[in-house]
Amino acid sequence: MTPPVFELIVEPELRGVRIDSFLAKHFRNYSQWRLSRMVRCGCASVNGAPADETRRVFPGEAVRLSLVEPPDKLLNAESRELPVYYVDPWMLVVDKPAGMIAHPTGEYQSGTLANILQSYFDQKTPLRGLVRPGIVHRLDRHTSGLMVVAAHHLSHRHLASAFEAGRVAKTYVALVEGVMPRDTGVIDLPIGRAREGRLVLMSARGDAVDAKPSKTSYRVLRRFAEHTMVECRPATGRNHQIRVHLSQIGHPLIGDEFYMAHGAIRPLNPDWIPVAPEDFDANFVDEIETGFPIRRHALHAMKLELAHPISGLWMTFQSILPPDFQATIDVLSDGASVS
Repeated sequence: MTPPVFELIVEPELRGVRIDSFLAKHFRNYSQWRLSRMVRCGCASVNGAPADETRRVFPGEAVRLSLVEPPDKLLNAESRELPVYYVDPWMLVVDKPAGMIAHPTGEYQSGTLANILQSYFDQKTPLRGLVRPGIVHRLDRHTSGLMVVAAHHLSHRHLASAFEAGRVAKTYVALVEGVMPRDTGVIDLPIGRAREGRLVLMSARGDAVDAKPSKTSYRVLRRFAEHTMVECRPATGRNHQIRVHLSQIGHPLIGDEFYMAHGAIRPLNPDWIPVAPEDFDANFVDEIETGFPIRRHALHAMKLELAHPISGLWMTFQSILPPDFQATIDVLSDGASVS
């Protein structure tokens, strides 16, 4: 079988890079080492002339590659239905279900969002592994909601920069314990690593390690007899930020497996620990008994607003509440609602 040949035009952003580095940007499931080997074997040319691995490329040049080897960094593709809110050649927006992590880590190399998206991309390309999903931000395993994923190296770069610079607006809906007295507010408390040694957890207490400025604004959506539904908009992107901030002011999420009111951390449940305690990862916790239909912490990434990484057009995406979240609201509504 004749190997497929691909032609790529060098973008201005990649001026002067080596040809193997250029190819690694486009074929992200291939290691640079494997691409360099193909170039050395005469599989690449620039503007029709043979190229070696030391050749540097410049904007407008046509780079051709005969893809004679399979990818060597390919994720295991797993087919599963996943709500896709938007897709174009540069990015897609998906609604991540609760219970799923973003990408493989440690012993957990399957069932992740990246595995499922690899299958999604493979179905739309002539060869497996031509596109690798670019995860540019994360949601906790048990947080459901919207995530944007890059489908091209340039969009990956611009999206990552936008998140790092705080140019992306994220809106979450949470169900918390207790009745929040104020309709709106801003939680402006630094967040750092909690001093408990066995968990990679965060804290807004004064003794947090390496605390960094963190700010979350909130607005009460509905009050129930003993709980509150609240909208949160984080201005910074600290790990577990919304969970930590809400718990610190005395209103932890329903079903939060780690954070209790006023900065307290819930004692470890041995049944939740899948590995040795010193290796315990706070992302991996089984279902939590909450007394409500929801069996996880009650947090959903409802809205995502950002500039398109290529066109610059401002885009807004909004999802619906997942069934377990809505069912919990219905149960709370059956009780005495105070507003």
